[in-house]
Amino acid sequence: MILTEKEMTTVKDLQTQEKACIEKYQRYSCEAKDTVLKDLFKTLQNKEQEHYDSLQQVIGGTVPSCNCNDSDGKNYNPKATYDKLGNSEDKKTDNFLATDCISSEKLVSSEYNTNVFCFKDSAMRKLLADIQIEEQNHAEMLYKYKTVNGMV
Repeated sequence: MILTEKEMTTVKDLQTQEKACIEKYQRYSCEAKDTVLKDLFKTLQNKEQEHYDSLQQVIGGTVPSCNCNDSDGKNYNPKATYDKLGNSEDKKTDNFLATDCISSEKLVSSEYNTNVFCFKDSAMRKLLADIQIEEQNHAEMLYKYKTVNGMV
Protein backbone atom coordinates (compact mmCIF):
# COMPACT_ATOMS: atom_id res chain seq x y z
CA MET A 1 0.00 0.00 0.00
CA ILE A 2 1.26 3.46 -0.87
CA LEU A 3 0.29 6.25 1.49
CA THR A 4 -0.31 9.84 0.45
CA GLU A 5 1.82 12.47 2.14
CA LYS A 6 -1.08 13.40 4.41
CA GLU A 7 -1.71 9.76 5.32
CA MET A 8 1.99 9.20 6.08
CA THR A 9 2.08 12.29 8.29
CA THR A 10 -1.03 11.09 10.12
CA VAL A 11 0.45 7.63 10.74
CA LYS A 12 3.67 9.16 12.07
CA ASP A 13 1.68 11.48 14.35
CA LEU A 14 -0.28 8.52 15.71
CA GLN A 15 2.97 6.65 16.22
CA THR A 16 4.26 9.58 18.28
CA GLN A 17 1.18 9.29 20.50
CA GLU A 18 1.74 5.55 20.91
CA LYS A 19 5.41 6.09 21.79
CA ALA A 20 4.41 8.58 24.48
CA CYS A 21 1.95 6.06 25.91
CA ILE A 22 4.57 3.30 25.88
CA GLU A 23 7.00 5.50 27.78
CA LYS A 24 4.33 6.69 30.22
CA TYR A 25 3.24 3.15 31.07
CA GLN A 26 6.86 2.07 31.46
CA ARG A 27 7.59 4.93 33.87
CA TYR A 28 4.31 4.58 35.74
CA SER A 29 4.81 0.83 36.22
CA CYS A 30 7.94 1.77 38.17
CA GLU A 31 6.21 4.55 40.12
CA ALA A 32 3.03 2.67 41.04
CA LYS A 33 2.84 1.37 44.57
CA ASP A 34 0.26 -1.39 44.01
CA THR A 35 1.44 -4.53 42.19
CA VAL A 36 -1.98 -4.89 40.52
CA LEU A 37 -1.58 -1.44 38.99
CA LYS A 38 2.06 -2.13 38.10
CA ASP A 39 0.92 -5.25 36.21
CA LEU A 40 -1.86 -3.33 34.47
CA PHE A 41 0.59 -0.66 33.35
CA LYS A 42 2.94 -3.34 31.98
CA THR A 43 0.06 -4.98 30.11
CA LEU A 44 -1.01 -1.66 28.63
CA GLN A 45 2.58 -0.83 27.71
CA ASN A 46 2.71 -4.05 25.68
CA LYS A 47 -0.62 -3.25 24.00
CA GLU A 48 0.61 0.22 23.04
CA GLN A 49 3.78 -1.36 21.65
CA GLU A 50 1.59 -3.57 19.46
CA HIS A 51 -0.17 -0.43 18.16
CA TYR A 52 3.17 1.23 17.47
CA ASP A 53 4.40 -1.87 15.63
CA SER A 54 1.21 -2.03 13.55
CA LEU A 55 1.71 1.57 12.50
CA GLN A 56 5.34 0.77 11.64
CA GLN A 57 4.10 -1.98 9.34
CA VAL A 58 1.82 0.57 7.65
CA ILE A 59 4.80 2.87 7.10
CA GLY A 60 6.54 -0.11 5.50
CA GLY A 61 3.64 -0.58 3.08
CA THR A 62 1.63 -3.33 4.77
CA VAL A 63 -1.63 -3.01 6.66
CA PRO A 64 -1.68 -5.74 9.32
CA SER A 65 -4.86 -7.67 9.92
CA CYS A 66 -6.75 -6.80 13.07
CA ASN A 67 -8.90 -8.81 15.43
CA CYS A 68 -11.12 -6.03 16.76
CA ASN A 69 -10.40 -6.94 20.37
CA ASP A 70 -13.29 -5.32 22.17
CA SER A 71 -13.36 -7.60 25.22
CA ASP A 72 -10.25 -6.63 27.25
CA GLY A 73 -12.09 -3.88 29.08
CA LYS A 74 -15.23 -5.91 29.63
CA ASN A 75 -13.32 -8.93 30.91
CA TYR A 76 -10.90 -7.08 33.20
CA ASN A 77 -11.77 -7.63 36.87
CA PRO A 78 -8.97 -6.39 39.13
CA LYS A 79 -8.78 -7.30 42.79
CA ALA A 80 -8.91 -4.48 45.28
CA THR A 81 -5.69 -3.55 47.01
CA TYR A 82 -6.82 -0.46 48.87
CA ASP A 83 -9.58 -0.01 51.41
CA LYS A 84 -12.38 1.89 49.69
CA LEU A 85 -12.55 4.40 52.53
CA GLY A 86 -8.84 4.73 53.16
CA ASN A 87 -6.77 7.55 51.73
CA SER A 88 -3.14 6.55 52.16
CA GLU A 89 -0.33 8.29 50.32
CA ASP A 90 0.22 5.17 48.21
CA LYS A 91 -3.45 5.17 47.22
CA LYS A 92 -3.27 8.87 46.33
CA THR A 93 -0.20 8.25 44.16
CA ASP A 94 -1.79 5.31 42.35
CA ASN A 95 -5.03 7.23 41.89
CA PHE A 96 -3.12 10.09 40.25
CA LEU A 97 -1.25 7.71 37.92
CA ALA A 98 -4.40 5.85 36.86
CA THR A 99 -6.35 9.08 36.36
CA ASP A 100 -3.56 10.59 34.27
CA CYS A 101 -3.49 7.47 32.08
CA ILE A 102 -7.25 7.59 31.56
CA SER A 103 -6.81 11.16 30.30
CA SER A 104 -4.11 9.99 27.89
CA GLU A 105 -6.27 7.14 26.63
CA LYS A 106 -9.16 9.54 26.00
CA LEU A 107 -6.88 11.80 24.00
CA VAL A 108 -5.37 8.99 21.93
CA SER A 109 -8.77 7.39 21.33
CA SER A 110 -10.05 10.74 20.08
CA GLU A 111 -7.08 11.07 17.72
CA TYR A 112 -7.85 7.70 16.15
CA ASN A 113 -11.54 8.53 15.93
CA THR A 114 -10.77 11.73 14.03
CA ASN A 115 -7.88 10.49 11.90
CA VAL A 116 -9.63 7.38 10.62
CA PHE A 117 -11.30 9.65 8.07
CA CYS A 118 -7.96 10.73 6.58
CA PHE A 119 -7.55 7.36 4.84
CA LYS A 120 -9.10 6.12 1.62
CA ASP A 121 -8.10 2.46 2.14
CA SER A 122 -10.78 0.47 3.96
CA ALA A 123 -8.26 -1.94 5.55
CA MET A 124 -6.42 1.07 6.97
CA ARG A 125 -9.64 2.56 8.34
CA LYS A 126 -10.48 -0.80 9.90
CA LEU A 127 -7.04 -0.97 11.57
CA LEU A 128 -7.38 2.53 13.03
CA ALA A 129 -10.93 1.83 14.21
CA ASP A 130 -9.67 -1.36 15.87
CA ILE A 131 -6.88 0.49 17.67
CA GLN A 132 -9.37 3.16 18.75
CA ILE A 133 -11.56 0.48 20.36
CA GLU A 134 -8.53 -0.96 22.12
CA GLU A 135 -7.66 2.50 23.49
CA GLN A 136 -11.19 2.66 24.91
CA ASN A 137 -10.61 -0.76 26.49
CA HIS A 138 -7.47 0.58 28.17
CA ALA A 139 -9.42 3.45 29.72
CA GLU A 140 -12.12 1.03 30.88
CA MET A 141 -9.54 -1.21 32.52
CA LEU A 142 -8.01 1.75 34.35
CA TYR A 143 -11.45 2.94 35.44
CA LYS A 144 -12.30 -0.51 36.78
CA TYR A 145 -9.06 -0.49 38.76
CA LYS A 146 -9.99 2.88 40.25
CA THR A 147 -13.54 1.77 41.00
CA VAL A 148 -12.59 -1.43 42.84
CA ASN A 149 -10.09 0.56 44.91
CA GLY A 150 -12.51 3.33 45.89
CA MET A 151 -10.81 6.00 43.78
CA VAL A 152 -13.82 7.30 41.85
